[in-house]
Amino acid sequence: MMAGADNTDLRNDVRKLADLLGQTLARQEGEELLSLVESVRLSVREGQQDEILNKLTDSQTISLVRAFSNFFNLANVAEQVNRSKDIAAEHKSEGSWLGKAIENIAKAQQDGKDFSTKDLQNWLDNFSVRPVFTAHPTEAARRSVLSKMTTIAQLLEQPESQIKNDRLAEAIDLLWQTDELRLGRPDPLDEAVNSIYYLDELLLETVPEVLAEFVNEIKKLGINLSLTARPLRFGTWIGGDRDGNPNITAAVTKSAILLQNAHFTRTMFSHLDELRQALSISTKLAGVSKELEKSVEKDLENLPEVEARYRRINVEEPYRLKATAIRHKLSLTQSRHAAGLPHFPGRDYKDTADLLKDFEVMRSSLLSNNGELIANGLLDRIMRSINAFGLTHATMDIREHSEVHHKLLNQVLGGSSAEILTKQLLEKSTPVLKDLDSPSDNCFKTFEAINDLIDRFGPEVIESYIISMTKSANDVMAAVVIAKIAGLISLQGSDSFAKIGFIPLLETVAELRSADKILDELLSDKNYRKIVELRGGIQEVMLGYSDSNKDAGITTSQWEIHKAQRKLRDVAMKHSVKLRLFHGRGGSVGRGGGPTYDALIALPWGSIDGQIKMTEQGEVISDKFGLPALAKENLELTLAAALEATVLNRKPRQSSNDLNTWNECMDLISESAYSSYRALVDQEELPAYFYASTPVEQLGNMFLGSRPSRRPDASAGLESLRAIPWVFGWTQSRQIVPGWYGVGSGLKAAREAGRSDLLQTLLKEWHFFRTFISNVEMTLAKTDLVIAQRYVTTLVDPSLHKIFDQIKVEFDLTVKELLLMTNKSEILGNQPILARTLQVRDTYLAPIQLLQISLLKRVRTQKQADPLLARALLLTINGVAAGLRNTG
Repeated sequence: MMAGADNTDLRNDVRKLADLLGQTLARQEGEELLSLVESVRLSVREGQQDEILNKLTDSQTISLVRAFSNFFNLANVAEQVNRSKDIAAEHKSEGSWLGKAIENIAKAQQDGKDFSTKDLQNWLDNFSVRPVFTAHPTEAARRSVLSKMTTIAQLLEQPESQIKNDRLAEAIDLLWQTDELRLGRPDPLDEAVNSIYYLDELLLETVPEVLAEFVNEIKKLGINLSLTARPLRFGTWIGGDRDGNPNITAAVTKSAILLQNAHFTRTMFSHLDELRQALSISTKLAGVSKELEKSVEKDLENLPEVEARYRRINVEEPYRLKATAIRHKLSLTQSRHAAGLPHFPGRDYKDTADLLKDFEVMRSSLLSNNGELIANGLLDRIMRSINAFGLTHATMDIREHSEVHHKLLNQVLGGSSAEILTKQLLEKSTPVLKDLDSPSDNCFKTFEAINDLIDRFGPEVIESYIISMTKSANDVMAAVVIAKIAGLISLQGSDSFAKIGFIPLLETVAELRSADKILDELLSDKNYRKIVELRGGIQEVMLGYSDSNKDAGITTSQWEIHKAQRKLRDVAMKHSVKLRLFHGRGGSVGRGGGPTYDALIALPWGSIDGQIKMTEQGEVISDKFGLPALAKENLELTLAAALEATVLNRKPRQSSNDLNTWNECMDLISESAYSSYRALVDQEELPAYFYASTPVEQLGNMFLGSRPSRRPDASAGLESLRAIPWVFGWTQSRQIVPGWYGVGSGLKAAREAGRSDLLQTLLKEWHFFRTFISNVEMTLAKTDLVIAQRYVTTLVDPSLHKIFDQIKVEFDLTVKELLLMTNKSEILGNQPILARTLQVRDTYLAPIQLLQISLLKRVRTQKQADPLLARALLLTINGVAAGLRNTG
């Protein structure tokens, strides 16, 4: 929530939208509802809300919750628009993220940093940042609601006029008449459509601009980025994340890819129409290459679909004819894939490289005939954007649980020991697969689908297979052997190939601590090492933030992930392999979220060696990419941070002595925080307390995603509960345990061990520690134990209240220790505008949360929940999510 110096514009926009919402309420529901909203708001401010809230009818409750929820939706839009204005102002006065990163690199070069322009060229030619969109169910708002908020944002950016106000009123009326709740659980293709919406918008407007700026900025370093370089790419898990989701089948994976291709094609039509309009270059006035002439002639011969009118009016405009031919070939490519037909050379495109060849023909002709500015302008932007997205819009990752592979191989090979796997990997023949159980059959069909999709779309459609809950090298090798049986891998002499790479996903603290052993064992296996070489010498490892947090608490999770990156970096260097780390960060701090720039700069030296992937999940996607200005800002700052880390963070930033001292202090903090956290979660009564004091059981009824909230081995306890509902529940009840619990105990242990001065040093000089504390402070500010106590008093058996008392003691300790260390008088003491914003939000959040408590109590007493009450309860969950700007 960035804000201008006095926040006047934001306050004015919020006030305008609130007034318009009030008019909508009066117009749609009557003046009584507007009066009720105002009465409740004032009573909350005076602490006398209970009397009013207790007298509400069910119908009034629903209307009241919807009113406050829509206020938050509108306030969020106003904040986003205000943020985009602030960004524009900051860029004008201070320069962009990329500009500042380039200045830092140039300064380091001048100061004698030991890298040359040749080094820079090499790093940038191989530089790659890849946001990966996932369907994790943390976006509580429907697409229908989000699209209307986008319309409202666009209107807010327009100059003041009566027409603007009328259209805002119209949009808010539509918002009020749109149901916030989904009718049913979305299937995976519904989820794909939601994420593809953002990819469409990024390809249409944002990415061409971002890449053009990136190319121009690095020219200041003497670097010309080749057109084959891919500094920015996009990935997706939607349709490919099978772990614990029986709805993701091989057929769904194929359908998702077809859907992505259709959207890429449709969005590219807009670029091609712009290109056709722009490239009115006449052969009477400018020369063209023989290659372009022959290419157009061949296209017109192969494509009778090109209209006679274009053949006639563009006869002296070969670039227009070429762009028209590309449009037709793209359309035919989509139709071919939809019908499952083979590639027809000359009529459609085999893969992205084939598409780019046609653009290169135009570009070469322009460069040879006084068209440099055009070739390096519009055409360059389109070609780089195609490189970023590819024919399938995003590269899909496939993910599956390690146990599934072992169960499959037990049925096929009679076991999955290292000896059995090695023998099968080197066998020329493949075993016959028959009588597989359903999960194993579905798993193998997915490998076959990967092979089919790569053959149809090219190597970039699916590049990686992620093995979740990887506990050993053998877990990775099991997936490798299944890939071999499916024809994706062969290690037979000169005919060797590896169509996909394999990614161990390290999720729990035990796995993170074994990260170096797992990777070293893998890379020491000559057969696996050959696969890595066949994949360009790059080994990707994914780090899971959510499960490690649920397992060990935020302090130990963050610290073990940091140490694991160091160990993985060292093992990769030992084996002369390039490491690409994939950060599985969620939206909330408890799931690894937080400011992206700070997070990347805080990573260990050498861990971003020009390559990084990170998940973009849930409500974070709409927050980061919902408005073009914010999408551009977020992509730029990610590129800038990754570039700066690649070039300037290649060696230790501290002496080994300092680092050892810091490590010892952090180990002490982590050990104490871990003990405190486990003392909470290991209590037998905690599951009962958690389910009673939070609305987590209602998560399944919100139909947020296709993935079940529990793992397949679900039990009544917390072990099988996924990290997302774990964070969701604590967040809704404002306890937000995953975001801070144990930090106070850790800091206290360090202080009592005489490390107070050292803590000050860590805060000042260590990026990792400063970022960690900053994220914890934000979570503490969102935690509200006064409201939380209402949940506990009303909903939890008195015998379990001691757990809340324990949470409160740790919260008070964490606040105390953090303020001691930072020399502040209050949380967010150095960010008064942000603190004030959160206070204002709490005024509007309180009635929603108090109603949620009341509704939870009533619903839980009913054998069959009253549909009206259930609806009201789900609306409160949406409202709290909007008010806090995140679910889980």
